[in-house]
Amino acid sequence: MVVLLLLKIIICGYCGVLAGAVFLQLFTDNTFTNKQLIIMKKAFKVLLMAVAYLATFILGAASGAIHPACYAYVGALLPLLTAFIYLHTCTLLPRFGAATVLNGFILVLFLIAGEADIAFVIGIVVLTALAEIIRKANGYDSLKGVRWSFVPFAFSFFAYTAHWWTDTEGSLAAAVEEMPAGYDQLMLPVIDNIPVLIVVLVLTIPVAFFAMWLATKVIKLKVES
Repeated sequence: MVVLLLLKIIICGYCGVLAGAVFLQLFTDNTFTNKQLIIMKKAFKVLLMAVAYLATFILGAASGAIHPACYAYVGALLPLLTAFIYLHTCTLLPRFGAATVLNGFILVLFLIAGEADIAFVIGIVVLTALAEIIRKANGYDSLKGVRWSFVPFAFSFFAYTAHWWTDTEGSLAAAVEEMPAGYDQLMLPVIDNIPVLIVVLVLTIPVAFFAMWLATKVIKLKVES
């Protein structure tokens, strides 16, 4: 399951980057104005951020090969990486679209790869909408807007792992078919341990704030605090 997922997503991501590179090359012809070139180069940078964001999902999915608990709970640690990606994307898109572009890229690739169930689609759409609404409410040019909008965005990977709880039977069946023998038995205690899942989800909030604080210290912002 993990290997097939990685192969599908990597191929889709590679095609996306290749298409972006070709698209950028087409717009570097001398017949285009400097303003158009700047816009296209910024668009390509956004695409690179989307690919970097995809890499965090691949990392999270691959962690399941270590133990099911890693797959189930790694979403609480991924904000330490995605905060940098989200912050930089917000500086590139000082308006609506940062969360939409990143999660939209993931959603499209996962749909193509056949890895997006209804729980993932609903979860990613809701989290993205919340991020966009919060950022708009606090101002696109404010650091506060970026910080608070990152909180729902930070839960995005959990939308992908939600199928373990929304379709437990199907997830266990897939593990039996695609994962090493006995993997489904390792999954069961993780799935049944709802209290730990709740604790992990709650802890994701302070992790998100800390990750964004760390990102703002590393990345020189073009937004006002």
